[in-house]
Amino acid sequence: MKFPYGIADFYKIITQGYLYADRTDYIAALEQAGDHLLFLRPRRFGKSLVLSMLENYYDVAKADAFERLFGHLKIGQAPTPRHNQYFVMRWDFSMAASHGDTKAIERALHDHINACVRSFISRYHARLPQAIQLEPNNALVSFQSAVDAVGETPYKLYLLIDE
Repeated sequence: MKFPYGIADFYKIITQGYLYADRTDYIAALEQAGDHLLFLRPRRFGKSLVLSMLENYYDVAKADAFERLFGHLKIGQAPTPRHNQYFVMRWDFSMAASHGDTKAIERALHDHINACVRSFISRYHARLPQAIQLEPNNALVSFQSAVDAVGETPYKLYLLIDE
């Protein structure tokens, strides 16, 4: 039995045979809780892994892997209608530099969000009807361009923000 100490990647944990404590039964409750959720838990309490699990559950690009990832888990036995129905973008601010003056931190935040938008483009470009414009100096413009592109599809955007 392999223990996933320090691993917060749901896909890796499931596909590489690590022990996983099934928390998927919370998904239906989360869907009933509202559109904007905030998880407040101490460090090392599994928040990043929960976000990774949600990312894999809702991502339209991972629909083909649903049975492999979730079939043996509680939610796989009774999935909600919203599984694999979203474009997913994830921001992990632990990856953005948080040192320096305010300009340096602002630059790091813009760079991180733009990197996330680039990853989003790479993952979904074939499903998006319009190009997403990246604005190097204003990541919010880039993000709005992604939101606009998603708005032209039958899907919605699921934004996950970590740290």
